[in-house]
Amino acid sequence: MQKDYSTKVRDKTAEIEFTVNGAKLKRKIPCSMLLLDLIRDELSLTGTKPGCNEGECGACTVLVNGFAVNSCLYPAVNIHGKKLTTIEGMLNGTKLDPVQEALIKYGAVQCGFCTSGMVMSIKSFQNICNNNKITPSRDEIKKSIEGNLCRCTGYVSIIEAIESLFTNI
Repeated sequence: MQKDYSTKVRDKTAEIEFTVNGAKLKRKIPCSMLLLDLIRDELSLTGTKPGCNEGECGACTVLVNGFAVNSCLYPAVNIHGKKLTTIEGMLNGTKLDPVQEALIKYGAVQCGFCTSGMVMSIKSFQNICNNNKITPSRDEIKKSIEGNLCRCTGYVSIIEAIESLFTNI
């Protein structure tokens, strides 16, 4: 007779400490919880969108220690000791992040469903390029957002918005 371990794993919890959008938090969570569920259900930060739940659409993208991750695939226990940034954390007081301003300026926001994930992927790419003093090519920009699906814009305006972020490097 084979033992069923699924209940035991599901019932296990872990206490994690992490920073979300600048605030230090401590939470006791199920070990099986995904980061997307922690963000939306436990922290009530609903700007991070569930999409495909398979890591294909990018709607759930957030930053972990400054790098883009699909929160629908990322185990929440792995956030322990790390810095999490969601779309809500992109505001500087009441001022939008330059990524958000560029997307608005270039008309790269339509229905808005992909926007939060797109912003986070672009921010991660911008951080990498700025830290390495790289001005990316148009092809590198396209590659940087290939994990984010947008059904409305056709990507041209998004790519132009991203290019505008690198005109002053």
